[in-house]
Amino acid sequence: MTSLKETASSSAFGQWWRHLDKSAWVWLLAIGLLLFLVVNPLLRLLVVSFQQPDGAFTLANYFVAYGRARYVEALLNSLILGVSAASLCLVFGVPLAWALSRTDMPAKGLIWVAILGTFIIPPYLGAVGWILLAGPNAGWLNQLVVELTGMEKGPFNIYSMPGLIFVIACYSFPYVFVFTKSALDLVSSEMEDAANILGAGSLRTSLSITLPLVMPAILGAFILVFLEAIALFGSPALLALPGRFHVVTTQLWQFFEYPPRVGVAAAYAMPLLGITVLLFWLQRRITSRKGYAVLSGKGGERRLIPLGRWKWPMLGYCLGVCTLSFFMPMVVICQAALAKAWGRGFSLDNLTLDNLYFTIFENNLTRNATLNTFMYAGAASVIAIALALCVAYIVNRQLVGKHVGSLLSFLTMAPFVIPGIVLAIGFYAAYTNPPLLLYGTAWILILAFATRFLPIAYVNCSAAIRSINPELEDAVRILGGTRFTAIRSVVMPLLKRSLAGAFILVFIPATRELSTAIFLYSINTQVLSVLLFDKSDEGNFEMLAAIGLILVFITVVFILIGFRLMGRDFMLRRAPT
Repeated sequence: MTSLKETASSSAFGQWWRHLDKSAWVWLLAIGLLLFLVVNPLLRLLVVSFQQPDGAFTLANYFVAYGRARYVEALLNSLILGVSAASLCLVFGVPLAWALSRTDMPAKGLIWVAILGTFIIPPYLGAVGWILLAGPNAGWLNQLVVELTGMEKGPFNIYSMPGLIFVIACYSFPYVFVFTKSALDLVSSEMEDAANILGAGSLRTSLSITLPLVMPAILGAFILVFLEAIALFGSPALLALPGRFHVVTTQLWQFFEYPPRVGVAAAYAMPLLGITVLLFWLQRRITSRKGYAVLSGKGGERRLIPLGRWKWPMLGYCLGVCTLSFFMPMVVICQAALAKAWGRGFSLDNLTLDNLYFTIFENNLTRNATLNTFMYAGAASVIAIALALCVAYIVNRQLVGKHVGSLLSFLTMAPFVIPGIVLAIGFYAAYTNPPLLLYGTAWILILAFATRFLPIAYVNCSAAIRSINPELEDAVRILGGTRFTAIRSVVMPLLKRSLAGAFILVFIPATRELSTAIFLYSINTQVLSVLLFDKSDEGNFEMLAAIGLILVFITVVFILIGFRLMGRDFMLRRAPT
């Protein structure tokens, strides 16, 4: 009797197992990994901010973090930096967007290439370029002014708050450009024509009709650039520290000087995280209104505004902005990388390839850092895309309840609103102690990079999954195939190009990420971005520029591949906004 019961039970279990959707284990694994990468570090960050080294509860970390005037001053400096840089970005980005989207200004292709070039340059490399241009003594611009005017010293000092604001604006205004141009491209000419018929000129029409219609996008871009400015580490570290002032990110870095005060750093990071979440929510509310999209149901005709004689001043302004952000810094970086001594300027006897050759082939530190950069960025990209693809499939195919799907989507996008430096502190707090002792290994950098850029992978994977009709998978399952069979034979072949584009979009920023790496690297896991930062302390600008050119070359190669696969604007169309 017992044997019959056991046989029946075994048979029932066998039937249950055969009919069980084995893909459920994959989805559960993906959800567990999402909690491991996103939720655990942030919870540990919060907990550590209230802990003493022995684990006891305390508020002392907050008193220490905000008990000294210079710590509070650093927070105020960050707020000033964010507002000022975002305002300057509007001055740079909005006219460029209007000129390229709405006018007949010539040489648009050149301006577009220069703006893309600004995207390519890591902000901290741009800061290096401006150190070479506007350093208080040896900077090229200061030397030029001294030679032309006979002044004792030049007027420019990049190691100052105005210098930092300017440099950050130079490499953040493309966000304003993309937001504003995307909105302007949706505005038809019908209301502008009506204003012209009533006697308004082109300038008045643009100021009173066109720009107000895209104001939600401009305000959203302003908030996004503000958040970018207060969260950056590389440019402030290169310019603010020599200038003897601090912002939040550089002060957080000093809390990690030996011995690291993790609890104080976690407490000090909380307002930055809170401001970021609040303003990102506000930015999403503003841009979700999409006031520019309600002009007409089908999107009317869009005609270019003839500028007449003003097209040349407009072109001059656009070229001026692009010269400040791209042409001038890249010229001096290339000159420094190919010079025996960058301060000697351009001359044939000063040119050499030794810096690049030594950096690529002879310097073990650089070679190892380059190999680490490729390996970590590649592994992080694969992990981010695999996780994002699983979550996107769960959410879009409604394999879980609506509320659970919304929560998974929120968690996957959450790293987008977490500054890299805060995320790094969370990873340090979570994975420097048993049972998961990852600090000092490559895995902590790989997982941090994967988490940092998970939103980019998710946006692209989600868009790709939505483009595939689920009826194709249903047909496979009706014919007896499993969900895995449908995914392997139908979904994955259709996603190849989209996943390749997503890989490139994650790989590129992962190769240049500094604010996360600077807190988590060790002697054996150094990457190019950290090495570049270290070289700036040595004053070896020739080697530093050579390392920067390697990074730029890597980025250009992958962007060209992306152009080939996805079209020339794939970086702008597919980034999370």
